[in-house]
Amino acid sequence: MDVFRVEGNGPLEGEIRIGGSKNAALPILAASLLTKETVTLKNIPNLSDIRFMVEILEYLGAEVHNPELGTWEITAHRISHIAPYELVRKMRASVCLLGPLIARLKKAEVSIPGGCVIGPRPIDLHLKGIRKLNCEVEISNGYVTVDASKSRGGHVFLGGRSGSTVTGTANILMASVLTPGITRIESAACEPEIVDLCNLLVKMGAQIENIGSPELIVTGVSELKGCEHTVIPDRIEAGTFITAAAITKGHVKIQGIPHSFLGAFLDKLQEAALPMEISDDSITVLPYKGSLNPVDIITLPYPGFPTDLQAQMCALMSITEGLSIITERIYPNRFMHVPELQRMGADIAIEGPSAIIKGPCDFSGAPVMASDLRASAALILAGFASKGVTWVQRIYHLDRGYESFEQKLSSLGAKIERLSDTDLPNDLLEK
Repeated sequence: MDVFRVEGNGPLEGEIRIGGSKNAALPILAASLLTKETVTLKNIPNLSDIRFMVEILEYLGAEVHNPELGTWEITAHRISHIAPYELVRKMRASVCLLGPLIARLKKAEVSIPGGCVIGPRPIDLHLKGIRKLNCEVEISNGYVTVDASKSRGGHVFLGGRSGSTVTGTANILMASVLTPGITRIESAACEPEIVDLCNLLVKMGAQIENIGSPELIVTGVSELKGCEHTVIPDRIEAGTFITAAAITKGHVKIQGIPHSFLGAFLDKLQEAALPMEISDDSITVLPYKGSLNPVDIITLPYPGFPTDLQAQMCALMSITEGLSIITERIYPNRFMHVPELQRMGADIAIEGPSAIIKGPCDFSGAPVMASDLRASAALILAGFASKGVTWVQRIYHLDRGYESFEQKLSSLGAKIERLSDTDLPNDLLEK
């Protein structure tokens, strides 16, 4: 098993280009099942989650080719309606196979994804929406079985306790594009990743109105065709590198990311007085002296502050003078990175769904365990701001969502290397 060895760093400097969005690519790969024709997808990141999804598509019967890095060609001429537990358990996003299978085959049998370390992520809104399309849904032995032989358009409301559901919106969208009649999806997620999925579906021949709004109107068509589509850049990767530049007081240009994807995040960094130059497709973090300003943050569905950048901001605010409060409204239990940051010296108290951060702290290197994808990144960023060496373990989480992470950071001057866990110092192994 691999680990990262991270040393306290000087300012990061240079330029990097953001890769394709994992959260856009996964439902888009699933959408390739909606047609018998070939769908060519470009700018797909090389990640373990992507490889898991491709494995499932092949199991279902799709022919998949990878002619060059970042490009996948999927031809789903004849497919099965059953997605088994041994494949689905590897990745929660595989639940978005329900929509394409319902639309294409009028039936589906998909294992319910397992638990998640950042808190409950139920699929009740997905199933509620599917039932609104006049489908029969049964749950038995850990599987969702759907009979969509009498499906028709309907009125679907997808609002939940934490707002709209992104994967649920993707599922209902894909289920409805081949369903007879008109489907109205209210409280639909508005994330750029959903807009990208809509744009792909329209290229395939789907009829979707009000793209980018919380009310989507879908008119079902009889069939979809193949197409070529380039996936949008990853806004969470961009936000992570912006935070890395900020935590090291560096000078980094992040290229290939529309600033509109990061509105609430950039607004909080401007409130913190981080000097930046922002253009249509790049964001440059400028060096600064002293401390940033503390900020109060509440994570919310897009266009609010993204939950996937909460852990990284916890690390940045830990070295910021003053009191910052970060409230998690999407996944209230998503603070498992806090004890690890505390091991490194952070002064953070958890009060209900809020992290109260008193800075500045003096981070010091320590052995830490990553609990999830974004926590991994936060601990690495804290390592850059630390004195000494930080060993980040369980980095397989990070490989799910960041392509060539250490190579990109190293190109900016970061002191980070991937090693085997057998390279851990003996005193850490004994612990």
